[in-house]
Amino acid sequence: MKYIRRSMEKVFLKLSDEYPAVLITGPRQAGKTTMLKRLMEEEGRERTYVSLDDLNERSLAKTDPAMFFQLHKPPIFIDEVQYAPELFTYIKIHVDRNYNPGDFWLTGSQLFKLMAGVQESLAGRVGLLHLPPLSQQEIYHDGKLLPFRPELDALKERQKNADPITVTEVYKRIFTGGMPALVSGRYSGRETFYQSYISTYLNRDVKELYGTIDSLKFLNFITAAAALTGQLVNYKTIADNSDIDQTTAKAWLRILEALGIIFYLHPYSNNTLKRTIKTPKLYFYDSGLVAYLTKWSSAETLQNGAMSGAILENFVVSELVKGYQNAGLEPYIYYYRDRDGREIDVLLESDGKLFPIEIKKTAMPDIRLTKVFHVLDKPPLQRGTGAVVCMVETLGALDRDNLTVPVWLI
Repeated sequence: MKYIRRSMEKVFLKLSDEYPAVLITGPRQAGKTTMLKRLMEEEGRERTYVSLDDLNERSLAKTDPAMFFQLHKPPIFIDEVQYAPELFTYIKIHVDRNYNPGDFWLTGSQLFKLMAGVQESLAGRVGLLHLPPLSQQEIYHDGKLLPFRPELDALKERQKNADPITVTEVYKRIFTGGMPALVSGRYSGRETFYQSYISTYLNRDVKELYGTIDSLKFLNFITAAAALTGQLVNYKTIADNSDIDQTTAKAWLRILEALGIIFYLHPYSNNTLKRTIKTPKLYFYDSGLVAYLTKWSSAETLQNGAMSGAILENFVVSELVKGYQNAGLEPYIYYYRDRDGREIDVLLESDGKLFPIEIKKTAMPDIRLTKVFHVLDKPPLQRGTGAVVCMVETLGALDRDNLTVPVWLI
């Protein structure tokens, strides 16, 4: 089985050279452990590995963290550290006494619960990263490309290192998703993998975060959420389709966000842009999971099905977000919609400029798709190059201010 190098490796090692502790969060099966074990092999430093999925190690870490660190001295890699937040205080004590860069490599699959413990004990002492499932750049281009920015020179350079693909191939990539175990070929049974994936979350993380839970209702809930990907969050619709109340729907969405399964695009607004919608839009990190939950049997049926546009948008937005996270950067990515019905799928904020991006399943984009971009032409806003991300074969332009960008170039 081929190891797929992660874009985050250099970023992680840089932080490890500077901070005494580095923490990577992200969903299960995204490749956190695999990446750090690979870096351990290449590190040339004797480092202990301990997984708190091991119930004996977890019990010791929770009940006697002092003894835990007597048995497992730094430098150490502690996997799934969220199971024993009692360790954070002892890590803080060690760091304050020694401050050796790279002493603690930590991973965790429960973002918000974990972050609370980190903020209380390790503020200023830990480098923080979020590892999503594999991006298309990692799978097909060795992760060498910089985060996406819709500027002509950057995209022309990007195009030199990427190979054109057909619409059919785009949907094959969407259908496959970015889970390393499937992409690498470790598992060939997609249905079995995702069934086990969801079961693992239910039996471990969801029940720990929420307590006793109706597994069938939760499966219906996550399916209902997947069916609304790329849309405004609608708690009532999700609740009605899951036979739960809206309060429970809100709580369960918080769980999915905490576990790194979903994320939100929040609306962009400031004093210049008024009358904007305040509700966030819902996206999944892994398009393959969305395709599984919404019961598409093949890439072909997905391509021709009712969700083809929505799941294409989910795919593009998640790839944009992954590119920035893999570089250790905060993705300043939003959407725009106002009460007059004007909408921009993505607004990328960078260097004081707003870059509007429209996502469409078309190979013949029309200049009218960029008409709404003019809502940004209001001082003191600065509008950057616009882009229509679509099924065109190569990079092109609609006019001097708006590019057409093939999906495979994201």
